[in-house]
Amino acid sequence: MAKDLKPYPSGRKGEIISLDTVDELKEMACQVRRDVVRMLTRAASGHTGGSLGMADVFTALYFRIMRHDPHGFWENPDQDMLFLSNGHIVPVWYSVLARSGYFPTEELDSLRQIDSYLQGHPTSDARLPGIRIASGSLGQGLSAAVGAALGVKMDNRDADVFCLMGDGECQEGQIWEAAMSATHYGLDNLIGIVDYNKLQIDGEVCDVMCVEPFGDKWKAFGWDVYHCDGNDIDALVSTVEEIRSREQAVGPAVILASTVMGKGVPFFEGVMPDKSNWHGKPPSADHCEKALAILGETSFGDY
Repeated sequence: MAKDLKPYPSGRKGEIISLDTVDELKEMACQVRRDVVRMLTRAASGHTGGSLGMADVFTALYFRIMRHDPHGFWENPDQDMLFLSNGHIVPVWYSVLARSGYFPTEELDSLRQIDSYLQGHPTSDARLPGIRIASGSLGQGLSAAVGAALGVKMDNRDADVFCLMGDGECQEGQIWEAAMSATHYGLDNLIGIVDYNKLQIDGEVCDVMCVEPFGDKWKAFGWDVYHCDGNDIDALVSTVEEIRSREQAVGPAVILASTVMGKGVPFFEGVMPDKSNWHGKPPSADHCEKALAILGETSFGDY
């Protein structure tokens, strides 16, 4: 059971950090991976592989790409919005929210504990800034993002809406209904980012239910399709900048971000014969110690 947990006070704040260089972003991504390993080990539950694999994407979004207000999340309407559809990788989201100032980093230690607001899948709570909807029932996040992007358009606001999805999740029919709706309404302010690691909990995506040719499917639904290395922060930032600079854009865009499940810790990364072994398994204490030694210390400190 979590110790001494109290309802989050509405006025609590974390330190807002500004990062200017790619090297600083890479160091933050390393710290985020350290956070994820610690959180999951202490919780003895949760999803290691995808959380580590998407650390670079989340770091790029929160420390370089998105326009957001950690200390005015519920009050400031002029912010970009993010929806995490594959909610099981929420540990990486909690880390970047804390590291970018939404709440103190010491609260990360309460992941999946009784009475903690840092649940195993994200939930919306007025006392937990940074998260707008509960998610984790796969296939639903893009629908919410479409609604948000349409609302931004109706209010004549200048904001982008980002939706993060898993490639295995794109086996869900609701994803494609939402994709069709986004094109129908001309949502050029909607950017999807797919964690394209080609793995899901039951194995390789194409062995379970093949989604290929993946990019062609998005194009057929009217989306502009981009590819990048999702573990290369500079490449991801450049790809989003390219999307934002599109001339005469008339619809949404999606980035198929190739990632490595468990990225950053070699023994967590997908290996044969069971490449998805670490999809939904937390590290042991021994794994944690070895992983933290590989990841090394960073200037952002421990929590």
